[in-house]
Amino acid sequence: MTRIDDTFARLRSEGKKAFVAYMMAGDPDEATSAEVLACLPRAGVDVIELGMPFTDPMADGPTIQLAGQRALESGMTLNKVLDMVRAFRKTNNETPIVMMGYYNPIYSHGVDKFLADANEAGIDGLIVVDLPPEEDSELCIPAQAAGLNFIRLATPTTDDKRLPKVLQNTSGFVYYVSITGITGAAAAQAVDVAPEVARIKAKTDLPVIVGFGIRTPETAEQIASVADGCVVGSAIVGEVAKGKPIAEIEAFVRGLAEGAHRA
Repeated sequence: MTRIDDTFARLRSEGKKAFVAYMMAGDPDEATSAEVLACLPRAGVDVIELGMPFTDPMADGPTIQLAGQRALESGMTLNKVLDMVRAFRKTNNETPIVMMGYYNPIYSHGVDKFLADANEAGIDGLIVVDLPPEEDSELCIPAQAAGLNFIRLATPTTDDKRLPKVLQNTSGFVYYVSITGITGAAAAQAVDVAPEVARIKAKTDLPVIVGFGIRTPETAEQIASVADGCVVGSAIVGEVAKGKPIAEIEAFVRGLAEGAHRA
């Protein structure tokens, strides 16, 4: 059992949906992003997705691309991301952290070394968006053997033939991408999401969390009501990009979390 498994078990026992928040490590700088990270559990976030900045973020829209650029320009590295998690764990040993990004920085670090370092730092799971199931031997299977959840994305184009392949080595939860395209694009619609979530849940016992296109507490509530929870990323990253004080970012996230928890 990982912190992710424990968190979803607790939420189920409380009859609550999960609120997952994404932030970019190192945006706009190391110190500020550490403050953002620390404020997320206070705001009611159940699971944190921590972005690894990368030079070629092909799945991300402009908001998260620019956040990654700011982080890289401020000197953020994979080792510094892990240091950030180590510092967070000194005061919070409960909130799960999922590292989200691309395979290149992990490959450059060395898979075995990365998994050992991630485990020691307090990472609970990985979302690596450019590694398909056909490449599970690269990272997915070693990660699970090391005790980390490997979370896979399903999309509106993941048909019934493809879905079993996507689910075969997935653990922690399934991340359903509510729209086709990049992050921060169109708004998610519960009426479109509900049948897709039901289709996935018919094939797995894992929680299904919906992301992309969620920007308001109302949408968070609507989407969480037809899934096991929701993810907000670009809207939170956008608040950081505006240079808002930490207290205002925390209040913004709290509103989204309360929306999801009302579902």
